[in-house]
Amino acid sequence: ACYGHKLHRHLQNLHWKISVEFEGYRMCICHLPCRIAKPNFVADQTFSKMGAHYHCIICSATITRRTDMIGHINRHVNKGETESRFITAPAPKSSCEVLKEANTDVQVLPNYFTPQKTDSYFNPKMKLNRQLIFCALAVLAEERKPIECLDAFGATGIMGLQWAKHLRSSVKVTINDCNENSVTMIQENCHLNKMKVKVNTKKEDNYEAIGDGDESTDTIEVTKMDANVIMHLRSFDFIHLDPFGTSVNYLDSAFRNVRNLGIVSLTSTDISSLYAKAQHVALRHYGCNIVRTEYYKELAARTVIAAVARSAARCNKGIEVLLAVALEHFVLVVVRVLRGPSPADDSAKKIRYLIHCQWCEERIFQKEGNMVEENPYQQLPCDCHGSMPGRTAVILGPLWSGALFNTGFLRRMLFEAVQYGLDEVQPLLKTVVCEAECTTSKNFSTHSPSDENKQEECGVYIKTPDMLAESDVMPGKRKNNEVMRNATKRQKTDNSAEHPAFYYNIHRHSIKGMNMPKLNKFLNYLSEAGYRVSRTHFDPMGVRTNAPLAQFKTVLMKHSTPTYAGGQTEGPLHLTEDVQHQVFVWPYSSCWNRIQESGWGQKSEAFLNINLV
Repeated sequence: ACYGHKLHRHLQNLHWKISVEFEGYRMCICHLPCRIAKPNFVADQTFSKMGAHYHCIICSATITRRTDMIGHINRHVNKGETESRFITAPAPKSSCEVLKEANTDVQVLPNYFTPQKTDSYFNPKMKLNRQLIFCALAVLAEERKPIECLDAFGATGIMGLQWAKHLRSSVKVTINDCNENSVTMIQENCHLNKMKVKVNTKKEDNYEAIGDGDESTDTIEVTKMDANVIMHLRSFDFIHLDPFGTSVNYLDSAFRNVRNLGIVSLTSTDISSLYAKAQHVALRHYGCNIVRTEYYKELAARTVIAAVARSAARCNKGIEVLLAVALEHFVLVVVRVLRGPSPADDSAKKIRYLIHCQWCEERIFQKEGNMVEENPYQQLPCDCHGSMPGRTAVILGPLWSGALFNTGFLRRMLFEAVQYGLDEVQPLLKTVVCEAECTTSKNFSTHSPSDENKQEECGVYIKTPDMLAESDVMPGKRKNNEVMRNATKRQKTDNSAEHPAFYYNIHRHSIKGMNMPKLNKFLNYLSEAGYRVSRTHFDPMGVRTNAPLAQFKTVLMKHSTPTYAGGQTEGPLHLTEDVQHQVFVWPYSSCWNRIQESGWGQKSEAFLNINLV
């Protein structure tokens, strides 16, 4: 290496990362000509190359593979040979870099954006994800104080530090990671932000942690455990899961001890399987059969929610989806936990199969019931199964068929984003609020939401400070149970007001040879036709509407204008609904040139007498 920082990076990522530890020493991999590999015979010529190897610190043996080196050291330990004959140099201190996000400083190692090359992974592209989770936690902190929240995969600890630094006494933050280097980095970042640390590395029930001072509002508890272990041992109000890849391995532990009306949020970054690029992986992880469709991002969100609902139901808990976002790099799902077998049954009933037509992209969830239909494709609104030979549709799922958003919770998240000055997340939250209500863009007020939205959100009864004062006047659980029962009944009657499932891409259903209207104008045309319509964050050119696909295409065709080669005509071309073939209009000269190029111009001179429009 010709530069010092490149040498530090080389030593850390290659020699230091794949080293073998023994009693405080590290045996790093060696590429020097200490050991010659087996010769290779190519065309009667012998080639010998230097092989990478390890040097044993006890007997000075050279071993090529890391697993063999670990077994070699274990045999020395079993024989009682633990005295080191060779002294190694201490570890080189890597040059750390300090990054700042949302008034929070974090110290990161080199190659912090490559998870394969560092223990403390930090992705700057996930800033929007962290802001969404912070807004959700801020909303929960307004409902009850203080709340115990867990960042199960801390890495650098950036997320937990932002929670503790901005929400202060409203939260009790616990940052966990199973990697020793990450735990050390989290402690250093806590001191960097002038916060006290309570260290706990025990896997027992007693949590008398070792700290560097008395417990205060600026104290963060740092634990070194497996994520499943700490979620089994303790109860939390807010749990966030962000492993590298899928989160299905930690869902059962998350729902085991989460408190009633608490929140579980999870970030899945295995987009290759969720976006139907690796279908066998999606079937293995989520037990779901999916294909690549125009609405593949919403399909990914419903796949994750279905896995969450099944894990919650196994713990006799139901879920209410508060937010589901699928962007380029991740899928974020935030759910509220409803304890009891009845909410669990209601959530399990919302997991259904989806019938998807591969010809016209029409889709519909299968109807409830135990009776097996002879031809389930007849449930589709289209007639492709009757006009096309063979099987025209596929069955996808099982998927979550319920709502993806909670309007009241989203409005409160938008209010918290304005309060804390999170400008990057506000446009996304405004789009999601419109999508949840299935309306076009409108003005949003930055004032605090009304008490009605705070107290009841889609059938879930939320206690606010005002309601807590009223409950002190009228004690007893019967009153609260009656309110929750009435809210549940009101939820069943308001199911028709939920946003429609899935969306249509306006480009996928465009008509060849026709110019489509602008997206905002098309939304107004659909709204004037009597349908609910909104844009969607899943697709910038997507339209979420309750209109069937046939009516969607009819309105699109009605307000489209033909593409002209010579511009002989004026005004839009209005077509009737029964027109099924595409119409192309050409000028006289262009039509004659095309007839002659085809080779049958002399035989078709009668075409020249046609009056072209």
